[in-house]
Amino acid sequence: MLTLTDQAVAAIRNLTSRPGLPEDTGLRIAPEENNSTGGLALSLTDGPLAGDQVIEEADVHVFVQPDAATALENQALDAQVSDDGEVSFLLQRKPDLS
Repeated sequence: MLTLTDQAVAAIRNLTSRPGLPEDTGLRIAPEENNSTGGLALSLTDGPLAGDQVIEEADVHVFVQPDAATALENQALDAQVSDDGEVSFLLQRKPDLS
């Protein structure tokens, strides 16, 4: 299952706690539309769609579309925030502990 770093949790919290967004707003990860390269799209949504894997960490929600969940199985979502406040999400492979 996808895990979240502390930086990702903080970035998602900042994005989803904006005024006017529903309380259950979360980050959804799904394959890009018309995707031939395996890219992923991230978007804010007010809840999971049917079949989404739900990840709750602290007070944030991440909804992973089923086709993306398998690809993200051994990944950790991290975030970097630039000086101007722009957020970049990154995937990191989790170390194999076996």
